[in-house]
Amino acid sequence: MPVYHLPDLPYDYGDLEPAISGEIMELHHGAHHAAYVKGANTTLERIEQARAERDFSNLPGLERAMAFHLAGHILHSMFWTNLSPEGGGRPAGALAAAIDEYFGDFDSFQAEMNAAAASVQGAGWAALSWDPLGVRLVVTQIHDHHITVAPTTTPILVFDTWEHAFYLQY
Repeated sequence: MPVYHLPDLPYDYGDLEPAISGEIMELHHGAHHAAYVKGANTTLERIEQARAERDFSNLPGLERAMAFHLAGHILHSMFWTNLSPEGGGRPAGALAAAIDEYFGDFDSFQAEMNAAAASVQGAGWAALSWDPLGVRLVVTQIHDHHITVAPTTTPILVFDTWEHAFYLQY
């Protein structure tokens, strides 16, 4: 059975300094994100064992563990691609037009996204997502790694608000 793998970063750990230190990036990617990958693979093995033994008594707990670890892996994999040493500033093109259409302007979007990130209770994420049912962009909070919005939305930009993303520096 295929297993999950920690993706390589598209830049070096220190490339985001001074905004994010190389030490935080190395710990965040190499330890925290790696732990979600390991957790998903370990849980996958336990699910396969349950299938082989036809013992599904622990399946609800295994499914919750898989959802948690896999969501952590997926969200972090997106997060790394949302960051760039050449990034920053305002978007252009279709994304800028969509932000203006659904939020009024970039400043309003930024204020809402920052408020969502700052007000996550405990640990979690803020996300800009596409809602195909409402045919619009939405800002949502993801508590821990549990998506609390319609499962049809697709996150396109995620902010990690877990303390492991910033605690050494901030």
